Amino acid sequence: MSTTSPTENSDGVVSVSAKELLRTPSVVPLLLTSFFTVMVTMMQITALGKYLYDLSQRDLDLGLLGLAQFAPAFLLMTVSGSFADRFDRRRVVAGGLLVELLCSAALAWYAVSGNSEVWPIFSLVIVFGTGRAFVNPSLRSMPADIAPDGGLPRMIALNVTCWQAAMIIGPVLAGFLYVVSPAAPFMAATVLTAVAAALIGFARARPDRVTHDPALSQKSALSAPSDEYRPAETLDVLGEENADTIIHADPTVETSTESRWHQTFEGFRVIRKSPALLGVISLDLFAVLFGGAVALLPAIAETRLGVGAIGLGWLRAAGGIGAALVTIILSARPIQRRVGPIMFAAVAVFGLFTVVLGITRSFVIAFGCMFFLSAADSISVFIRSSLVPLVTPSAARGRVMAVEGVFIGASNELGAFESGVAGQLLGTGRAVAFGGIATIGVVIAWILMFPVLRRFDRFPQRPPD
Repeated sequence: MSTTSPTENSDGVVSVSAKELLRTPSVVPLLLTSFFTVMVTMMQITALGKYLYDLSQRDLDLGLLGLAQFAPAFLLMTVSGSFADRFDRRRVVAGGLLVELLCSAALAWYAVSGNSEVWPIFSLVIVFGTGRAFVNPSLRSMPADIAPDGGLPRMIALNVTCWQAAMIIGPVLAGFLYVVSPAAPFMAATVLTAVAAALIGFARARPDRVTHDPALSQKSALSAPSDEYRPAETLDVLGEENADTIIHADPTVETSTESRWHQTFEGFRVIRKSPALLGVISLDLFAVLFGGAVALLPAIAETRLGVGAIGLGWLRAAGGIGAALVTIILSARPIQRRVGPIMFAAVAVFGLFTVVLGITRSFVIAFGCMFFLSAADSISVFIRSSLVPLVTPSAARGRVMAVEGVFIGASNELGAFESGVAGQLLGTGRAVAFGGIATIGVVIAWILMFPVLRRFDRFPQRPPD
């Protein structure tokens, strides 16, 4: 039972303090699970980027690393989302983390084997990405299952703060461990993944927030009867100020194979019918697709800045530091008004500092660019992470999160592939600067294409049932 005492401000907005939220059962285990899973991801990205570049000295391999991370999430998008909606999300997360644990252990073994071939690394990254494809939609659906009424925006901010803390600690730790041994970061990742898999079992959802039937755990996620899922007839959750973004879901219950495929792609359907959702998710996709300069940090550190593994770790950590400072502020004072304009401004600032990162040869300036571009990106992440679960019913949330996860994966990992190819063709610096300019162009285009986001003011108060 929740121990929180929601209050209303002068505008009638229900809010829950951070202290009250942390006393809510299951919140701390979920936050710690997020912290350790992100730390593992950041440690491995940092160590793998350095390890691959040491072996091949090619920007293209850094791009292929991003593609290998993205492919499983894309191919398993509908399956992983369906699992998140039809099974106990804690068990789905634990199973995916077990796959990640085995891959981290295999990467540690490979790093000490003395083998210089890169294709086994890509193979292991694909398997790791398969586990992560199931972890992400379930784990990202759980804050809305656990948070008290009015507490989700603050919980999202706390969750993002945990992510950013992990993004600071993970790369720095990976850099120091890599100096000790290339295998050491992967050994540490193995241990931390085991801890996360144990913690997730203590993150229990509120019974009134979960609508999937536990009995379905004995059935196929793609063949269960379709009457177990009944989307809301009308998701009028954005308030009068955003009434033109209402999502209308089909209430008809069917039992055919066609209906089951219809449910599998429900995430696409819900996003497509909401201009606000479509705009905010696609903005992230295309903006970061072009601005994926972080993927080239191993090359930037080596060829343009002349720093090694420790310097690379601090460059990645600079992004986490900037983002963490912003999210600490957001956890205390979440954004409540002018949501759309603030998001557009944040993405434009992200693009601007990406351009500077591509131009500079100074480590200090590069560190500052990573700090500010990540700080701006964290504002966009907060807005998107708050909006998506607040306009999606629990029964479809896993599917929507799976689709959104692929979009995010596309923006980061396909962006890494695009940056790797561009870096190989244009040179590292020019590729990064070009990506930043393209990101600013995307912001201008989306302001014109999605006027609903330009006018978007407040978040809704609670997710639909």
